[in-house]
Amino acid sequence: MRKSFCSLISFLLFSLLACGATPAHWYVAPTGNDANDGSKRKPLKTIANALQRVNPGDTVFLREGSYGEFVVPTRSGKPGKMITLKSYPGETARIDGSGLYIKGWGNALVQLNSIDYMQFENLHICHAHDSENNTDPEGIYISGTSGNITFRGCKVYDIKNDCPLVDAKGDWRSAHAILVLGNNDNTPIRNLLIEKCEIFEIHSGTSEAFTLAGNVVDFTIQDNEVHDVENIGIIIAGGDNLNPHGDISVNYARNGIVRRNKVYRCTHEKSQDYWSQSVSNGGAIGIYLCGNGNTIVEQNEVFECDRGIGLCSESYKLQTKDCIVRNNFVYNNFRTGIYMGAYLGFDGLSTKSCYVVNNTLFNNNLKGGQLDGTNNYLKVNDRDNSSEGEIRLSELCEENVIANNIIYALSDRDIFIRKYTTSGKNNFIGGNIYFSPNKKNHKWMWDGKEYTDFSAWQAVSGDKTSVFDVDPLLKSTQLQQPDLHLKSSSPAIGTGLIFQGYVRGMFDIDGDKRCDNHRINIGADQ
Repeated sequence: MRKSFCSLISFLLFSLLACGATPAHWYVAPTGNDANDGSKRKPLKTIANALQRVNPGDTVFLREGSYGEFVVPTRSGKPGKMITLKSYPGETARIDGSGLYIKGWGNALVQLNSIDYMQFENLHICHAHDSENNTDPEGIYISGTSGNITFRGCKVYDIKNDCPLVDAKGDWRSAHAILVLGNNDNTPIRNLLIEKCEIFEIHSGTSEAFTLAGNVVDFTIQDNEVHDVENIGIIIAGGDNLNPHGDISVNYARNGIVRRNKVYRCTHEKSQDYWSQSVSNGGAIGIYLCGNGNTIVEQNEVFECDRGIGLCSESYKLQTKDCIVRNNFVYNNFRTGIYMGAYLGFDGLSTKSCYVVNNTLFNNNLKGGQLDGTNNYLKVNDRDNSSEGEIRLSELCEENVIANNIIYALSDRDIFIRKYTTSGKNNFIGGNIYFSPNKKNHKWMWDGKEYTDFSAWQAVSGDKTSVFDVDPLLKSTQLQQPDLHLKSSSPAIGTGLIFQGYVRGMFDIDGDKRCDNHRINIGADQ
């Protein structure tokens, strides 16, 4: 009788947990069995089975090992009751696509379609491959009306499309580590947090490693490491290419922040099998704002990419507008440090009302120009005309501010700012420090013309408040591993232009208070 009574009590307690009376813990292991009860002693075998049992507030622990299945949640959490999927403490669970068939688009290892209040922690999401034309291997795909989604401490890697250029006809090699596509006009993807994750070894072709596009609002991408990818690292974009029928008034990512990330080796050099055959070789951007709005890019470290940070547009419908790039270290990028404007000769929309303030740029002209005169409407040849410059302005830049930046050029090209054409208007440039230790090669280029005299540059650009040939006294200018913080005697200390708080931000590159006693430094270091 006592044994039966105890069994009954145990059954009732387990039933209450399963019904969501209190948060439950579920366990899954490669050695488990889906006929088990999902306890720690009797784990389930598949993630899919666990996700069919969860209720708001529940946690699914994945034990050490590989899980060869698509993870497709069908149940959402609630405010204050997130559903959590995570590796068991001290162990590594891998959502592994090695044995899965991936075809077309959206067939990601983790698929969240209109899911709310769910978080993923300390998982490896990896090994999704395909080599077929118009197929997009993806680690994570978030779509529909999903909201309140968190990925924390995850690693996403070895996501590759290996379709050769000749088969892809130059445009269909595609893959994403993370693709967030807001494709519902009425309800945006919202409250997205991606933090402390690592993304690497991504063969994305003409796509990007990490993409937010379409109707997406209120996102935070912070403290991540994105590296060794063959094209763009992180892009915040309008959705007119990925969501071509979306309502133009909401079809763009907005009201977000990209901060404290380390982004490096995002370059076409990573995949010469593909990009060496392409006339676009050399155009990968570390962090790219493209046809989006109201986004802050701050406190990031971007290096060894083809281009560091971009504020551009490839759209006839959507501008890159009202964005702020501030307090970043941008160094040792191959073509340019910061890129603004549309493609040369492009007659669509471009970059408007954006701020590029308090950044430190160092040695970003490592290679000659990308353009060879054949892949742009204006037939500009960068290889014959030096290179893109530490800061590049292409077409249609309007009402932007470039101020309080340290622009330290080192290569034999030493172009501080290059504005390619006469298009664009009402841009403000001022309060910068231009410095090159090589007195021989420095120059600016404005409206397609070269200037080596600083006063002549000031006259054509309106740059009245910057200084030239003043060493900002960086802590180390060692080329491979520079330290871009300021020495205590730096002339950049306390000499910057004062902007409103929403423009300059609260903190510098290290998290120190940005404005000290009504004084602000030039560059990213306060």
